[in-house]
Amino acid sequence: MAYERPDASPLSYNQCRYGQSKLLFRGPRRSLKKEYISFIGGSETYGKFVEKPFVEIVEDAVGMPCANFSAVNAGVDAFVHDPSLMGLCMKAGTTVIQVMGAQNMSNRYYVVHARRNDRFLKASALLKSIYREVDFSEFSFTRHMLTTLKAVSPQRFAAIEIELRSAWVSRMELMLRQINGRCILLWLREPQPEVCVPVCLGQEPLFLDATLVGRLAGLVDHIVEVDIADERGKLDGMIYNSMEAAAAREMIGPSAHRKIADKLLSVL
Repeated sequence: MAYERPDASPLSYNQCRYGQSKLLFRGPRRSLKKEYISFIGGSETYGKFVEKPFVEIVEDAVGMPCANFSAVNAGVDAFVHDPSLMGLCMKAGTTVIQVMGAQNMSNRYYVVHARRNDRFLKASALLKSIYREVDFSEFSFTRHMLTTLKAVSPQRFAAIEIELRSAWVSRMELMLRQINGRCILLWLREPQPEVCVPVCLGQEPLFLDATLVGRLAGLVDHIVEVDIADERGKLDGMIYNSMEAAAAREMIGPSAHRKIADKLLSVL
């Protein structure tokens, strides 16, 4: 069953910091004095609205500390430009990296917040020249901005998609080259929605496909694919308050986390 709390008290994520990183991670804080496994990712790896995310399920199974270096709505930028965090991943025996969408990264067309990567900050002169009719001051989030641009002109939007795909590969290669231990890519795959209202940006993670992810195969030890197409919206076992109900429906629940943990344990 789902656990909907009527008050303003959400599930306690015991947020903590590691090293000199300015990011707040899900705790409790793990000891990194001995061998550990590090996890990097977005909302799914963080385990939003889930009491026991797959990181903790893996930790129980392997009997080794698993540090959850994930952030809600994060993109690659939140981690690759964080030298303290990259240093901690270098010391880990294994690092599991969730494949995050290409929309939440700074690129030639727009700039995102350094830590809250889903926040749109500003458009470049190049993007403004391509979309002269768009007022970019109206946008606060990348997804809203990109959905609007595609609706205005799918033809012009194609150039943005090419840039995002190229920037994603370069940024991922930069991150993977900073990690010395074993690396595992965790690809949570979802098909494109059958109904797109008013416009669809594509399948999740956004703008990525097998060809693009496959270009990183030489830099990692394993690519673990998990189909979570039917997992979003399953509120059974999730913990949230009344104000978070809509957001909870967009996330994956305990059953998906167990499924992901089983797939990871097959290579760990």
